[in-house]
Amino acid sequence: MERSTYMSLKDSLLGLFIIFIWGFNFTVIKWGVDDLPPLLMGAGRFLLVALLGCFFIKRPKIPLKWLFYYAIALCFGQFSLLFCAIAFGMPAGLASIVLQSQAMFTIIIAAMFLHEKIKPIQVLAMLIAGCGLLVIGLSQHEQNMTLLGFVLTIASAISWATGNVVNRQINQMGYEASIGLVVWSAWIAFIPFILSSLYFEGVDIVIESIMNISMSSILVLFYLAIGASILGYSLWSYLLQHYPAGQVAPLTLGVPIVGLICADFFLNEAISESQWVGIGLVMIGLLINTFGGKLVGRIKKPRLN
Repeated sequence: MERSTYMSLKDSLLGLFIIFIWGFNFTVIKWGVDDLPPLLMGAGRFLLVALLGCFFIKRPKIPLKWLFYYAIALCFGQFSLLFCAIAFGMPAGLASIVLQSQAMFTIIIAAMFLHEKIKPIQVLAMLIAGCGLLVIGLSQHEQNMTLLGFVLTIASAISWATGNVVNRQINQMGYEASIGLVVWSAWIAFIPFILSSLYFEGVDIVIESIMNISMSSILVLFYLAIGASILGYSLWSYLLQHYPAGQVAPLTLGVPIVGLICADFFLNEAISESQWVGIGLVMIGLLINTFGGKLVGRIKKPRLN
């Protein structure tokens, strides 16, 4: 399929819609863990993704072991840690920022396991973003942010980065890593979610939560399953099919901005001055990582006389 150079107005609006869905997602998670145990909420989310998606989306032709690796890293690992982080004191707005450190961890893990070279501009980006994360991590006393919540969010970012490398391997082997991968890996992710919920949160709590589930919790689960997962990734796959990845990927930089705005508006989460400094450093690091290579390439490109 031929990819367009410039994104149409309709597809630009779709991109903004995706940014809102994924940015607002952090606020919805916070509402969810206020009523449901985080691991049980994860089990509910991925069970819904699997049940609703499998009727409309074919199983991808990917070896089962790679479906398993994807499910454990990107589905169970990332979201079990993120849900627990927000449940244990990580503000939703800050979580949306800190989680973007996955871009930095992806570079490191890809270098370790895929032997990809780390460019000097990426080292600079990681150092700046790392300083930002350090500033945020040291500011837990300035807001209702716990150290445990912060550490779990970092762990979630590392799990996401691991999943990115798995995703890259799947693509390199010639398989299509599309919405079908998200839907059918959900069957696998549900199992460790429900087992860990029964073990850590307790059988009695699980049964009581299911028996007394509120309408607001049901709406949260449907938003996470249909909105953030099925609809969000379907639209994202559509954009990647029609436009170069380098044009689509930078849209994700808008997700933490929407996450902060939504958390401020709906949850009244205040950000301290030092945390804004940390947020600024992380965003600068992400911008350098996304656009720095292209900028350096243009500077080095010789001019024709």
